[in-house]
Amino acid sequence: MSAARHGHREPVYRTLELIANRIVRAQALDLHFTGIENIPDSGGAVLCVNHTGYVDFLPLALGVQRAGRRTRFLIKSEVMDIGIMRFLVNHTKTVPVDRSRGAEAYRAALGRLRDGYIVAVYPEATISRSFELKEFKSGAARMAAETGVPIIPAIVWGAHRQWTKGGLRNIGRSRLPVHVRFGPPFTPAPGESPERETLRLRDTMNSMLLEVQEAYGPHPPGEFWVPSRLGGSAPTPQEAAVIEADEALRKAEARARRAAERSRSRESRR
Repeated sequence: MSAARHGHREPVYRTLELIANRIVRAQALDLHFTGIENIPDSGGAVLCVNHTGYVDFLPLALGVQRAGRRTRFLIKSEVMDIGIMRFLVNHTKTVPVDRSRGAEAYRAALGRLRDGYIVAVYPEATISRSFELKEFKSGAARMAAETGVPIIPAIVWGAHRQWTKGGLRNIGRSRLPVHVRFGPPFTPAPGESPERETLRLRDTMNSMLLEVQEAYGPHPPGEFWVPSRLGGSAPTPQEAAVIEADEALRKAEARARRAAERSRSRESRR
């Protein structure tokens, strides 16, 4: 049995699973899983999922749990500044990502894959405000090619109704339907470029997204969580790109100010 299936050796992860299942029951979420049989019984895999909100990781992880596996996420390194999060990251083999030192996170993710774990990646990198697929980064395809593990495409739809950028927060007893679909795994073709395999992945996930949306049920016109393409009030991909560019600029300016303040503080202590 691979290390990835030694669940009894990970008491912290087991505790988190129990808490996650209780949260879902308390919220009365109507979870629908399809394609669980596409999750391999053992061995490493890169699990690629769309990113529409702050809590879409939860139904994704619960779907993987139903297959008898566990998910190792790549998350922003800022969480390591919080004591309890640092403890959880260190005890669940989560991979913190520092954008200024991305090579370290990449190597750590490769190590998890080679050890037989499922590593979850958001190819879009950030939440899509339009709820359509953004352009993908090529890291997932590179990881899979370098380690020889399959890519599992996945779609989560409905979790963004609970909590997302620019939307209302609804994380109480919402009874919201959330659909999770896992697609057939595929291995990057030998000699094929990561960029081409990334396009293949995006095309696959876009087709899956359309299928999941069709199966989901009504998408009421004007609702914030409904894409513009389906008559909702979410921004179009073009409008979302402008919003995200402005947001990225503000964040960069804030980081620069904090760096300057730290530098002045160090100078004043000399």
